Amino acid sequence: MFGDTPGADGRIRVKICGITNPRDAMAAIDCGADAIGLNFYPRSKRFIAIDSARDWIETLPSKICKVAILVDPTLEEATRIGKLPFIDALQLHGDESPEFCQRLRVGGIRFAKALPVVNSKSLAALPSFSTQTFVLDSAVGGEFGGSGKTLSWSVARNFVEQHPDFRIILAGGLTPENVGGAIDDVRPFGVDVSSGVESSPGHKDADRMRSFISAARAGAPRSTN
Repeated sequence: MFGDTPGADGRIRVKICGITNPRDAMAAIDCGADAIGLNFYPRSKRFIAIDSARDWIETLPSKICKVAILVDPTLEEATRIGKLPFIDALQLHGDESPEFCQRLRVGGIRFAKALPVVNSKSLAALPSFSTQTFVLDSAVGGEFGGSGKTLSWSVARNFVEQHPDFRIILAGGLTPENVGGAIDDVRPFGVDVSSGVESSPGHKDADRMRSFISAARAGAPRSTN
């Protein structure tokens, strides 16, 4: 998901975030997800510890992109996790600086930078974060993703249009019911969902995951011009 380029059909990539157990991971894969998010931020309701989860993460199919969610890690922590053989990329959800991100890139770590969106000013004069992959998420005080709140899709669409070379992943309050409209409005590279496909925090609903992915794939494909 984070290293791919759009195919000729501009197929929307789908990431199911906040996976906490092997059953939900396999259900997401069976439903057609391109990537899963594993939250290693201790204050998250969907936190999992690397040491206790690595046994089942290592057994997941190689075709699924496994993304580690981090919030303000140290450079040493981010580098260590980014180099784990069962992790394919990082998703940085904190106040990581451009300099921090540049050092990760120099170190060969694949990552996406999450950007909290309040209004159009949130994305103005964006510094270089040494990546082309950005996750646009809603900004809810004290929460880093999984809030269930949507962001302004018009702001996201303007950002996509202004940065055609970026891979934009749309997140924040997406559900099976609204993801098709969000894709039609924003035309992102991919979409990211957590609470919108859960029965309770950290527990996914297979039917909702299947419905979400089906609705996402039925949405308007991103232009490949």
